[in-house]
Amino acid sequence: MKASLVKQPIAMIVLVNVLAFLLLFFYRFPLNYQTLYIGGCILILTIMTYGAIIFFRLGDEYLFLISSMLVTIGMVMLCRLNYLLGIAQVGWYLIGICAFYGAYFIYRYINFWDKLKWLYLGVSVILYILTQAIGVTINGAKNWILILGYTVQPVEVIKIFYILFLAARFTGNNKQLLKLPQNLTTGLFVFVFVVFLLLQREWGLMLLFFFTYIALLYIYDDNKLFLALNIFVCCVVGTVGAYTMRHIAIRISTWKNPWDDITNTGYQITQSLFAIASGGFFGRGIGLGRPDFIPAANSDFIFSAICEELGIFGGAAIILLYLIFVYRGIKIAILLPEGFDKAVSLGITIMFAFQAFIIIGGVIKLIPLTGITLPFISSGGSSLISSFISLGMLQAISAKERKMGSIDKQ
Repeated sequence: MKASLVKQPIAMIVLVNVLAFLLLFFYRFPLNYQTLYIGGCILILTIMTYGAIIFFRLGDEYLFLISSMLVTIGMVMLCRLNYLLGIAQVGWYLIGICAFYGAYFIYRYINFWDKLKWLYLGVSVILYILTQAIGVTINGAKNWILILGYTVQPVEVIKIFYILFLAARFTGNNKQLLKLPQNLTTGLFVFVFVVFLLLQREWGLMLLFFFTYIALLYIYDDNKLFLALNIFVCCVVGTVGAYTMRHIAIRISTWKNPWDDITNTGYQITQSLFAIASGGFFGRGIGLGRPDFIPAANSDFIFSAICEELGIFGGAAIILLYLIFVYRGIKIAILLPEGFDKAVSLGITIMFAFQAFIIIGGVIKLIPLTGITLPFISSGGSSLISSFISLGMLQAISAKERKMGSIDKQ
């Protein structure tokens, strides 16, 4: 019975992959066999990795299944937009799988991660300074470094160090640090991360870092006064920024009423809403929509493009996948004893949850739009590799706990 239950999710992924890429193949004229090659490569990588997780008992198999389903959906849409994007993303997926294994084994068998908090902070600051010094500006954000013709986002590495840093500060021998003076010190370090992102005009990542910190502070600190102080300071800074920084004011006014300037500042969000509405509940079908009308359909607005062709039900399925991922991550954390691994698993899960919420909420006009990638779905090597490194760490933590027999495989 257990074996049949385990086989069902991977069978669903295989079915979605085969049907979606066959539809893409027959949609294009002349027929493009590259589409089938891309689908086949994804399927082989997914089945091999899933098989290794099951055979070698590498932890919670559902984490990878959920991630691979998200990758498959994203890859279908990228190939739909431009098969060259799909080819590039397959390469990043392969590197991401390698990074997943590397992160898994390194994190699982090295046990002094909680003692390297100053290294995490120092390397992060160096990467920030390096980005400011030699970085290139793309879409208004100076958050990229050009290496051998490829643009790399150092902040995707910093995200991982940030989680490790917060986990080290909140747990272990640092438990006594959860007093107001020491909390102010931790808050100051978080402020350093946030200020650098502010200088790079990365509003989405700035919110992501702050929300992750607030969530972990709420979990680990009994002093709710300090939590309230952080939230109050955030509200004050946000209000001041909305009135003094023109680009923030434009984003907020566009969020309130994008129809006032539909051909300029409101163009992105209105096209996103038009696409979602035109898809209806069931979508227009793969290959039958007009994602080329959506700005940045391969990155920031890929959720809108998916909703147009797969419908609101397709978008809801993606949200459900993220919710299940968050559930699995929180379940792992709850069943862990107090310590560094528990904080890391919570940090990774919380960051994935907020990242998905910020970008999906932005493209459906629930919150002001900020440029940030949709985990495992948006195009881009830095984001995909970083996501798989985080997944590998979470997988290693689940394997440690599963070895102790604390996590129910059901």
